Amino acid sequence: MSEPITVLIADDEALIRAGFRVLIDSAADLRVIGEAADGIEAVRQARALQPDVLLMDIRMPIMHGLEATKVILDNDGASGTGPLPRILIVTTFDQDEHVFAALHAGASGFVLKDTRPEELLDAIRVVARGDALLTPSVTRRLIAEYTRRPPARPDGVLGELTPREREVLEQIAAGRSNAEIAAALHLSVATVKTHVSRLLAKLDCRDRAQLVVVAYQSGAVSPV
Repeated sequence: MSEPITVLIADDEALIRAGFRVLIDSAADLRVIGEAADGIEAVRQARALQPDVLLMDIRMPIMHGLEATKVILDNDGASGTGPLPRILIVTTFDQDEHVFAALHAGASGFVLKDTRPEELLDAIRVVARGDALLTPSVTRRLIAEYTRRPPARPDGVLGELTPREREVLEQIAAGRSNAEIAAALHLSVATVKTHVSRLLAKLDCRDRAQLVVVAYQSGAVSPV
């Protein structure tokens, strides 16, 4: 049996942390290894415990979740020698005007606070294996935010992509899994994985969530 996915919970409300802990620990393949009540503590715990996934609230005292995400995922910072955690933002979204910036900072995905328990558990698993995909409702609004004010990105980077890699990038931006991309493009899943790995390297992205951002920011993909 493989080791369980380790989770750190960062939320300023004790009842929410307790609820998440009970839910996550009820799954055989998941295990909570720590809690944090503010962003500073989230940074400390992430560095000390090195969880696979960090469940991060946006609005917390001392240091909010967005800033904590930036600090934790800053490769130039004192983040330790271990692997960086995948950060899953938990938000009400409608009230968090800057949630799109968390993805730009390196967060691997989002779930809404009113999501169903089983969907939260699945989201943790998805993020942990690097196949970070955003929920459709969040994706639509996030894309709208990015396309209103996309930051500049050198065209030369996208120019390095092959036509097939561009096709795969478009499929990723549409939120499709490797199996769905393979079926749509008549490729094997192994070939799709190879293309995804090359896209991550060429576009200097950590995971699929960042590939979605790059796809829309660059204009390589346009909102439907």
